[in-house]
Amino acid sequence: MEETLRLLYLLQRVDSNLDDVEEMKGDLPEAVRTLKEEIAELDGKAAAKQQYIDEFVATRNKADNDIKDFEEKLKRYKEQQYQVRNNKEYDAITKEIEFAEESVRTLTRQFEDFENQMSVAKNELEEFNGRLSELNEVLKEKAAELSVVSKETEDEELKYNHEREKIVARLDKEILARYAKIRSGRGKAVSTIRKNSCSGCGNRVPPQHIMEIRRNDRIYLCQHCGRIIVSDELAQTATAGQ
Repeated sequence: MEETLRLLYLLQRVDSNLDDVEEMKGDLPEAVRTLKEEIAELDGKAAAKQQYIDEFVATRNKADNDIKDFEEKLKRYKEQQYQVRNNKEYDAITKEIEFAEESVRTLTRQFEDFENQMSVAKNELEEFNGRLSELNEVLKEKAAELSVVSKETEDEELKYNHEREKIVARLDKEILARYAKIRSGRGKAVSTIRKNSCSGCGNRVPPQHIMEIRRNDRIYLCQHCGRIIVSDELAQTATAGQ
């Protein structure tokens, strides 16, 4: 267990160094991530709006074709009105004309409604595309800035990540998962004893617990902040042994 505690302490040191390197990049990584998410969301909205417009175009075109078909029928029916031989045929042709005229009026209203809705949708799509253009420009600038900063810290990151990989390979997966959970909630997962207190939260560690921690025979968690506490002696030997 002593070796595990030593590795956990060293892992925390490496992760702290990586945190410092990440801090040098400022808010650029988060800004780039946020921009990419916003662009992806807006891309989805633009694609959906374009599909909506395409479907309306198809429906509008069908209405337009149907209007032309009924207008052609009206022309034929009116010509046939002068050729009927009795009242029964006249009434039948008249009903066909009335139906065709009503259909043309209905389809014309639908066509105009489609045109209005498409106009609104096209304006919305134009706004989406304009916003996308702006965001992509900002992303380009932020990504370029991040690339410059990342280049400056590249060697350090590679070194620390290499050290981290070597340490992680020697730790039990369950213990590593426990470390990661504490770190995600507390920022740092491992603290030392400083003036009889937890260096992570500053709360006092009872003398009996300090003695237990110095045995290095189990993982001891701070009763206040939940961080893993290791003894100063172990931390010193771990650092000296690097």
